[in-house]
Amino acid sequence: MDTRNFVIIAHIDHGKSTLADRFLELTGTVSPHKMKAQYLDQLELERERGITIKMAPVAMHYKGVTLNLIDTPGHSDFSYEVSRALKAVEGAILLVDATQGIQAQTLANLERARSEGLTIIGALNKVDLNPVGQEELAEELAELLGTTRKEIFRVSGKTGQGVPELLDAVIDKVPPPREVKSPAALIFSSLYDDHKGVVAFVRVFGGKFEAGESAELLAFNRSFKIKEVGYFAPEITPGRELHPGDIGYIATGIKDPDAIRIGDTIGPTTGGQALPGFEVPAPVVFVSLYPAESDDYDDLKVALHKLRLRDSSFSIASDVSEVLGRGFQCGFLGRLHFEIVVQRLEREFGLKVVNSFPSVAYRVELKRGEWTTIERARDFPAEYLVAEEPVTRLTILTPLRYLGNILGLKDHFRMGEVKTETRGNYAVINTVLPLAELILDFDDKLKSVSQGFASFSYDFAGYEPTELRKMDILVAGEVVPGLSRIVHKSELEYEGRKMAERLKDLLPRQQFAQAIQAAAEGRIIARETIPALKKDVTGYLYGGDRSRKMKLWKKQQRGKAKLKERGRVDISVEVFRELLKR
Repeated sequence: MDTRNFVIIAHIDHGKSTLADRFLELTGTVSPHKMKAQYLDQLELERERGITIKMAPVAMHYKGVTLNLIDTPGHSDFSYEVSRALKAVEGAILLVDATQGIQAQTLANLERARSEGLTIIGALNKVDLNPVGQEELAEELAELLGTTRKEIFRVSGKTGQGVPELLDAVIDKVPPPREVKSPAALIFSSLYDDHKGVVAFVRVFGGKFEAGESAELLAFNRSFKIKEVGYFAPEITPGRELHPGDIGYIATGIKDPDAIRIGDTIGPTTGGQALPGFEVPAPVVFVSLYPAESDDYDDLKVALHKLRLRDSSFSIASDVSEVLGRGFQCGFLGRLHFEIVVQRLEREFGLKVVNSFPSVAYRVELKRGEWTTIERARDFPAEYLVAEEPVTRLTILTPLRYLGNILGLKDHFRMGEVKTETRGNYAVINTVLPLAELILDFDDKLKSVSQGFASFSYDFAGYEPTELRKMDILVAGEVVPGLSRIVHKSELEYEGRKMAERLKDLLPRQQFAQAIQAAAEGRIIARETIPALKKDVTGYLYGGDRSRKMKLWKKQQRGKAKLKERGRVDISVEVFRELLKR
């Protein structure tokens, strides 16, 4: 049977999964009584948030052709998964929401698809809403794709309008699969099954694969015996064998999820040749997670490892906080990735967690000349030769009327050289931004200054030299573990003042004055004082000699001094949680 392999790519929330629903209905892949909205989004969280978190493949049969579709995530955090999916296909539908227009991730995904040499079909979604400026948007998309306005499809993922014509275009325009000589299957996603071990989602480029054969993970040189092969219909469905051009799955029987990575090649045990472009996606955002209830530590450990069996792109390591107790330091692909995992812990396992400040991994050359990677503030050295921070290539797409507001963000963020170009009624802004600033509140500030109309996408751009300092927080002269942070030198005083003011509002008053200090570079950079509680120790006296009152006041002063000398301020978990809220 003839085969076409394609993906749907778009900015987040432009209707990819809803369009995929109409494909499933049109091809009869899912029976009407089983159909539900966003069928390929299997997680409850995906449906609730209206976003695709995990890519989903499905094999459809239509007009004598096998159509292998991969529904991909739209957010920048999952761009590596999207890039692997693009390597597994020959064509792409570039979907644009006609009510929102072309956005930043649209451009980013288009460039990735072009770099892979894919045939790209443009389509406007939600045309049933008759949005204003639809024809102008079609012209703009056509210009972007180097085609004519007539070749831009108008569809509605909600009503099914224009969907048959779009699927016909996939058959007509997308070329059949290409084949390589050596047996090779590209892993573009995976999941874990208790009985089958790690199940690799693959695109077969050469040779055939069937159950019982020996195979090897070529990047890691690990051999295994294939337990099962099959297809996505859209549920996992066993088959006899996989042939060149097929998209399906290979059950490896391997119980260690670390052994299989997206982008690796499954090939023969001897003479195999890995497909190009493999790299291990490295976590870039690090957050320590602690159970809200200390008794839940073991449950949190089990839950995190279960999640990791289905999502090998985040890392787990043990961690301990003097305030919050035992927990885990986890590495994520971005802030959204971190938020999704935390929400899944609560939804699927009933676990609430307290998290540390999101941080990034810095590279530091120590005094003795060796390089090390620093992921925790407590490990940051007081002296070093060179420090490097991760930076991102940032692309912002905005209506022209907000261009000035967005350029004003340079006053608040450490942006590199800014380059702008005009595309119709839009401006495209390209710059470099430290990852540490991107993951905190850049998204919120961008939405604020553009009234929600601007969008952005980013790619990791390597490391650049920078000036970093470790900032400690002291209360009553003692460093508070867990509140230390790695801060850029230019932001030390601002961050120090902000933390000191926040602590002053949150900490309860004591019988003695509490000094709250932010310290860095061997000096105090910010200070606030919580005044002592006042108690009238002479209130019971009536009249009499003033010397009696003086004696009581001095005794009270000596008592407060002793309390201050021997007393330490304990910060409660509740205060700690409030501090960590951003």
